[in-house]
Amino acid sequence: MLNKEQPWTGSYWDEFASLPAIVPEGPIAILGLGGGTAAHTMLKALPNLHLQGWEIDETLIDLAREYFGLSDLEKCTSAGGFLSVHIGDALSESVTTGGGFAGIIVDLFSGGEILPQLKKVSTWLDIEKKLISKGRIMVNCGGAYAEIYGSGKQTVNANVLSTGSWIKNSTIKALCQAFPGKLSWKRMEEKDSDNYLALTGPLPDLDAWSAAVPAELSMNVKEWRMCELSS
Repeated sequence: MLNKEQPWTGSYWDEFASLPAIVPEGPIAILGLGGGTAAHTMLKALPNLHLQGWEIDETLIDLAREYFGLSDLEKCTSAGGFLSVHIGDALSESVTTGGGFAGIIVDLFSGGEILPQLKKVSTWLDIEKKLISKGRIMVNCGGAYAEIYGSGKQTVNANVLSTGSWIKNSTIKALCQAFPGKLSWKRMEEKDSDNYLALTGPLPDLDAWSAAVPAELSMNVKEWRMCELSS
């Protein structure tokens, strides 16, 4: 998606632009660059960012450069920000930067489904190692299909279930296990789809976060909630 009139898409891509406000200064990785929608939104809203994007499909990058203005993002903005494009597997060991990433955005899908590797705790622990101290990961966890805890030792907090908006999917389950007590979530209710987003680290001060992001996102960030599991 490319909105030429203004940076906001009205979809989950907008939420990624709230991440820089709660991480240290430093480069931010986008794992799953796609056609560059998230990068467009982030650099238009915050033109000082240094983004590094990984995309496995070289043909998609070529098309995005020709038709979606991706090549414009690879040029330095007046504020010093830019996008570095990398062709390759976003989950490989080669996805690194000197000193580590301040933030990592994960938006990895194939055939309309989230990558199966993201349903494994080990994958998230490997991604976490690429962060600097106090860095965070923000994740598009896919649709709100039901995979509720019920047969294992852990169950979803009854108070959360009663809201009708906490439906477990496999990605969030793996994230909860990888980052116990340090995972937040929100649900995007859009016209054409419902997506879960997840955020690692302690729940930010929502009022301070709201004041620090672009005005278009100020109310959005207040919807984040901690993942609460009871034994």
